[in-house]
Amino acid sequence: MSKALSVMELQALKGVRPISYVQVARKEEAIAAAEAGMDMIGTAFIPERADFAEAVPDTHFQFGLPWGQHADLTEALRAAMAAMTAGAQSVYCGMSPRIVEGLAREGVPVICHVGLVPPKATWTGGYRAVGKTRGQARKLWREVQDFEQAGAFAVEMEVVAAPLAREISKRTRMLTISLGSGNGCDAQYLFSADILGENRGHIPRHAKRYRNFAAERDRLQQERISAYRDYIADVSSGAFPEDRHIVPMNEAILERIWDA
Repeated sequence: MSKALSVMELQALKGVRPISYVQVARKEEAIAAAEAGMDMIGTAFIPERADFAEAVPDTHFQFGLPWGQHADLTEALRAAMAAMTAGAQSVYCGMSPRIVEGLAREGVPVICHVGLVPPKATWTGGYRAVGKTRGQARKLWREVQDFEQAGAFAVEMEVVAAPLAREISKRTRMLTISLGSGNGCDAQYLFSADILGENRGHIPRHAKRYRNFAAERDRLQQERISAYRDYIADVSSGAFPEDRHIVPMNEAILERIWDA
């Protein structure tokens, strides 16, 4: 039986081998990822997912603090400690170095976030790559340094220019996690919905689809419709229920019920 990688063991893998990391939304996805041998599994820390970590005790599990739900360090720290108590080995936090420092000071292993941070995308020009200009690249490098100084053990780099991400990975002690930032980082990170092909419409450039669950869900929906139509037809014709679907009764007993 495998053992969940600790933060120390993950840090020891820096520069040794790539780390596989997936974000899940359902417990069955977490279980499947663990069974497949995933190094790290993450999900947002919301009430309906509080027991996810228990389902994958032999895989490093990360709970994320949803951005916008915590107004200050006290709220973030309370949620982070609850996440750790629920079984997380690390916590994602997309807040400032000041908040990250407060979490790290209490021993919470924090994954920070730079590059295209969706709730803050207006500062980087919207949903586009970050770090292609000298100014952006220098600013991003300073952010990484600030988070490292704050005590984060890993940094998610989302849609950062690949050469820049590679060079930053060489220069920081933190584990670097690539979401669309090339293979020069220590870990590769994708959402389960992209891996399984559950999304329709726009598919991010960095995503790779390994299965087509959207088509399978469409097929299942058509099967549902067909099943309901068959049921309606059987009800209308009297074909349902059949004798095997009902409870029989002795007709003689039935007749005696109505006797005075």
